[in-house]
Amino acid sequence: MDEPRLFFRRHALQRMAERKITVEDVKNVLKTGETIASYPEDRPYPSRLILGWIGTRPLHVVVADNDEDNVQIVITVYEPDPTLWEDDFKRRRS
Repeated sequence: MDEPRLFFRRHALQRMAERKITVEDVKNVLKTGETIASYPEDRPYPSRLILGWIGTRPLHVVVADNDEDNVQIVITVYEPDPTLWEDDFKRRRS
């Protein structure tokens, strides 16, 4: 199957600009990252939280998967706050 087309919600682009995260950074996370949470009930498409690394910088990307049209929709992108996430950035702190 071909690589999915990538769309960015306006919110994601705004946050990326604020946080100095590039489209290439997001593509890298989507290709090499690890899904750490799945939200199959999200509508209109199921979504996932993906953890990836740009050098030593952790990034979380929330993406919705429209498998029928082979499209990924980037909802938001952020660098996880170490005070809110465990050291591996895969689980929220209790």
